[in-house]
Formats: sequence, C-alpha cells, structure tokens
Amino acid sequence: MGNRDDEYDFLFKVVLIGDSGVGKSNLLSRFTRNEFNLESKSTIGVEFATRSIQVDGKTIKAQIWDTAGQERYRAITSAYYRGAVGALLVYDIAKHLTYENVERWLKELRDHADNNIVIMLAGNKSDLRHLRAVPTDEARTFAEKNTLSFIETSALDSTNVEEAFKNILTEIYRIVSQKQIAERSAHDESPGNNVVDISVPPTTDQKGNKLQCCQNL
Repeated sequence: MGNRDDEYDFLFKVVLIGDSGVGKSNLLSRFTRNEFNLESKSTIGVEFATRSIQVDGKTIKAQIWDTAGQERYRAITSAYYRGAVGALLVYDIAKHLTYENVERWLKELRDHADNNIVIMLAGNKSDLRHLRAVPTDEARTFAEKNTLSFIETSALDSTNVEEAFKNILTEIYRIVSQKQIAERSAHDESPGNNVVDISVPPTTDQKGNKLQCCQNL
C-alpha cells in the first residue's frame, strides 16, 4: 500500500555540485530532514534524498542528489547529471577558491547535463559574515552574466535554504508547465490520439462536378 510520499504530480531530479566542504550535504539534510551535522563527513560517490512541496496546487517531489566534490569521484558523478532538470551550484562564501572553481563546475555541468537545466548559484555559509571572502555583488554579477539565479544560504542557521530549493523547483515547474501547455496546443491543432483522421473524397453532384463546400474537409 503506497504512502503519501508516493503521491506526486511531478518528480524533478536536482543535483548539488561544488567543491568538497562547501556544505552540500548539510544543505540537503537541512531541506529534506531539517537536520544539520557539524561533524558531517565528505560524501563518498553519490547519495540522494527526497522531499515534496506544493506549487500552484500541484505536488512536486524533489529527488536531490548530493555529488561528491573531491576530484577522484568526478568521473563517477558526471554520469549522475543525466536526467537532472535542476542544479544547485554551491560555493563557500568564506573560501574564495571554492568560488573560483564555480566556473569549472559550470562547464562540467553544461557538458554533461541537459541544455535546458535550471541552475542556481548558491553562496553557502552566509553565517560566516566575519570571514567573508566572496563579495555578494561579485557573485551576483557572475550569476547574471551566466544566466543563473543567485542566492546566499546558511545550512547552519537555515537562512534561505527553503527559499533556494523552492525557488529552483518552482522555476523548473513553470518551464515544464509552459512546455506542456505549448505541446497541448500543438496537439490540439493536429489530430489527437483519440481522433481518427478520415480522408473524405470530394463530393460530386449528379453531373460529376466537385462541390466546393466540401473540399476543406
């Protein structure tokens, strides 16, 4: 017998990417279980968790994949980009190198993921204001230049974690919905699956002349 978690209108796969130690696993656990672990170990390979949210009266189930940031696992994780419709590209606001590496992660994402993937740049550990090494404006400008949405988060104190995931899932939902509407419109203009296309021969009068009124059938 299925539980409520099995009931959803849409299932979206979202990947978390970025250098090791930027807080990807804690963002995942904060959003899906409202947990934070100061002693969290580096992710080995890949793990994922799910959570459902409501958007426009629809149940959106997010399947969020946490990809390991270490170099030696990158060959493994590249396969996990496949099928992802969203990505949270995470850096640590207190470690400039993790921000510098965003460009490389973005290239890898573009190489392996779908062209239409929705990407959000997330500066994590915003609670470390006194150690900030990446100016907010600099990161926002980079995001705008690369057509990414942008947010700063803290998995430690929960700042913007809900907003980050809900914003990216809502954006994916809007794109998918618009696509479905467009496809439905195109489908309505052509014979549907339950419509039989019948070729009607032109009607003729008793003298064998074609009647104009029926030629548009």
